[in-house]
Formats: sequence, structure tokens, C-alpha cells
Amino acid sequence: MSLWGSKKAKRVLAALLRIGRKIKRQSGSSHKVLAREGWPDYVFAFHDSDEIGPKMMARIARKTGLTPDDV
Repeated sequence: MSLWGSKKAKRVLAALLRIGRKIKRQSGSSHKVLAREGWPDYVFAFHDSDEIGPKMMARIARKTGLTPDDV
């Protein structure tokens, strides 16, 4: 069973910003490149109202350092 549940993209983006990610650049309303020192850049490509499922949440966490406690 996954540690991750479904979350709204707006909530996930807020959590990523809280853990130190910064919006490096943005293309349109959904594609944001997030940067954090010591980590590779991550392209966050979701609209605020999108629901992100557990499998995608785990993938985002692996690439960004996000934990279930952060969201």
C-alpha cells in the first residue's frame, strides 16, 4: 500500500515551495520549472485543480524530496 493519497496540484505545489523549491520559470498556466539547490530541476506540469494520484505523488516525491508529512 502506498504512503501517498490523492492530492490537489495546488496543495502539492505549495508543499514543494515550502520545502525550498523556487519557481525558476513558467510556461503557460500549468508548466512550472522548480529549482532547489542540491537537486535537479523538476517540471511541475499540473493545473491547480488537477487531482494527482498516489502513483504520481510517489514519483514526484522521489524526484523532489517531498515527504507525506510535507503535504
